[in-house]
Amino acid sequence: MHRSWFAFVLLAVAPFAASARDMLSYDYVEAGYVRSDSRADADGWGVTGSVSVDTRFNLFASYVDQNSDRFQSADLRQWSIGAGFHHSVRDHVDLVARLAWNSVDTPQVKERNGISAEGGVRAAMGERFETWALAGYGDVDAGNGEFYGRVGAQAKFGDRMGLAGDVKFISGDTQWFVGPRFSW
Repeated sequence: MHRSWFAFVLLAVAPFAASARDMLSYDYVEAGYVRSDSRADADGWGVTGSVSVDTRFNLFASYVDQNSDRFQSADLRQWSIGAGFHHSVRDHVDLVARLAWNSVDTPQVKERNGISAEGGVRAAMGERFETWALAGYGDVDAGNGEFYGRVGAQAKFGDRMGLAGDVKFISGDTQWFVGPRFSW
């Protein structure tokens, strides 16, 4: 009797386990190349991570270290830490909202802190590809906040590995990231 019950439970859960692999993961770490096409034209590296707290909430953090191509003394370091909320509106399509504390530090202007809020949509386009689009507002200069837009995508090479890219458009500047992502 116990074996029959166990077999029945396995068969009943199998379809949900298969579809769970295809769902959007909010548990990941990524690292890669970062470029800011602006007055300073800076590039460098960045790392980002996210961890699910429960089925709808996640915590995330990022760190970016860049050097300017035009100005040798213009190094840029920025980090953020925050919380996100996601709500499924269709199979593999989530509405996303994020709130973060941000810090920007340059040699010319010492550390500036502030908040950012963004919202948008994230969608799986099949088993091996996902996209996202977000609109946000950030203020790290006490009153000189700016609206921005972000778009991105990830090509998945398996259940855990992928290549992610993200572009942020803010005040005529373009900031972009590309690098590998490990999900669990």
